Amino acid sequence: MKPAICEKFGIDFPLFAFSHCRDVVAAVTNAGGFGVLGGTAFTPEQLDKELSWIDEQVGGKPYGLDLIVPATYEGKGEKITSSDLAARIPDDVRGYIADVLAAHDIEADPKPFAGGSSLAGTTGRELLEAAMSHPIKLIANALGVPPDYMIEAGKANGIPVAALVGAKEHAVKQVAAGVDLIVAQGTEAGGHCGEVTTMVLVPEVIEAIDGAVPVLAAGGIVTGRQMAAAVAMGADGAWTGSVWLTTEEAETAPYTVQKFLAASSRDTIRSAGRTGKPARQLKSDWTDAWLPNDGGHKPLPLPLQSMVAEPVIRRVDMLAAQGHQGAQALATYFVGQGVGLMNKVKPAREVVREFIEDYLAATERLSNSLPD
Repeated sequence: MKPAICEKFGIDFPLFAFSHCRDVVAAVTNAGGFGVLGGTAFTPEQLDKELSWIDEQVGGKPYGLDLIVPATYEGKGEKITSSDLAARIPDDVRGYIADVLAAHDIEADPKPFAGGSSLAGTTGRELLEAAMSHPIKLIANALGVPPDYMIEAGKANGIPVAALVGAKEHAVKQVAAGVDLIVAQGTEAGGHCGEVTTMVLVPEVIEAIDGAVPVLAAGGIVTGRQMAAAVAMGADGAWTGSVWLTTEEAETAPYTVQKFLAASSRDTIRSAGRTGKPARQLKSDWTDAWLPNDGGHKPLPLPLQSMVAEPVIRRVDMLAAQGHQGAQALATYFVGQGVGLMNKVKPAREVVREFIEDYLAATERLSNSLPD
């Protein structure tokens, strides 16, 4: 008998896989899990193409979409362009970044920060409208309560809306707002996360919402045995992200993959140096440069920090792949503490298979641990 959440989403195994790479999303869905595409970085036209490609690959199997519509950010509520936001970047920050690059033998871009920001340009509403012409089976939002239009669109189209939370009080607010699924994400997670560990957060959230909606566990989960532990605590399944970064299908920068494979669980840090909000990523000279208490510069608020960081990191990734040592020291990406268990590049379908086998072995150990 399938778990209720598998019946709800039409999947074989309650493993949800967040990825910015459409190939990973399709591979996981085709392997019996549930792929979720991170769509915030796309324009509506790009998102439509990505989802159309997934539609062709999965043949009607279920998948979802994740959008980041933060509750607060610089310029929210203002009629403002990306250029207007770029004008708010202080000159001392521009100079500081030039100094950081120079210290790593990298020339500063003569025209930095010209790229747009999805928060000032394309809105979550426009991306959601583009997605509604596709058979998505889940809409997820991070960084706060989903906006009303997202919850209303979900209800109108029969699509569950999920929200990521890092504290039990946030889960209570999300349920009150009308979300259909909670992702309880511990501090071990890659990307934006709170301060409470997964093993503490998951049961806290489950108790706080008292069965109102299903709960997925997230944060450092890269094996089936960890997933089994989460289910043993009451979770309905697992939401994963980092583990897919070292799959064959992933678009992770080549040198960053090497750093992931060599990293231990102690080689990540919660840093605001990439987005302006604390997000767990691989330690590097870039994250060190944004530690104000240790001689670094204070990060700018979201999305200004992203506007200064992303163009630089893209250049760093290209140079690092070419063997530039200074760039290799700066290279970083969002990843959770589970990176210490990510030691080999594998096809995504094999990762799903290993999750299932490891999960079953763990549940058997639990069963055998009971007294006769």
